[in-house]
Amino acid sequence: MTSRISLSRLFITLSGLLLLSGTVMSGTVIAQRSTMSSDGSEFGPVVSAYLGYLSNEQEVVDDRASRREITALYYRRNSNRIRALRQMATRLARQTGNDYVPELEAVALDEFGTLFEKPPKPASFRSNEIVANKFRFLAVVHSGEPFYVFARLDPYEQAELMRRQKTEPVILSAGTGPGAASGQGVGQTTTTRPRRAAPK
Repeated sequence: MTSRISLSRLFITLSGLLLLSGTVMSGTVIAQRSTMSSDGSEFGPVVSAYLGYLSNEQEVVDDRASRREITALYYRRNSNRIRALRQMATRLARQTGNDYVPELEAVALDEFGTLFEKPPKPASFRSNEIVANKFRFLAVVHSGEPFYVFARLDPYEQAELMRRQKTEPVILSAGTGPGAASGQGVGQTTTTRPRRAAPK
């Protein structure tokens, strides 16, 4: 009788241990999934690698700030820039479903000179507009401050753009200022010289 009770107690104890270990294991799996999701596992290897690169950049900025090698303003702006790039990369990946990240540039308004020889007026930017034959304007991302995010055109896109500009006719509009044209591509010039105004 005693041996039967001991065996039943042993069976109950083993069952409890198996149930407990199963609960712990399932909790571990859930924790791993949540950790992987936060690390960017919902994306493919290319996007995940880019997000990892941004995380490394943030660590470098954090390290330099801890050693007081940079100012608080520099730290804040670059941390905001990294956050803006991360937002745009994940947004593009989710919208397109592609495991691809173009070469992104995020600049504040006072940094336009770092990208453009003649800084354009951002108020006229439209989404996906080609700027200076080099960049595609994507969006303004507000990350502490507004960042204008561009995708740098790859060589094939630039070649295609230049080919289209050569084949498409330039249509001049009447009543515009010297050299102005309607439907003129960026970087194109008019084929006629503006008339010089005669003195009155």
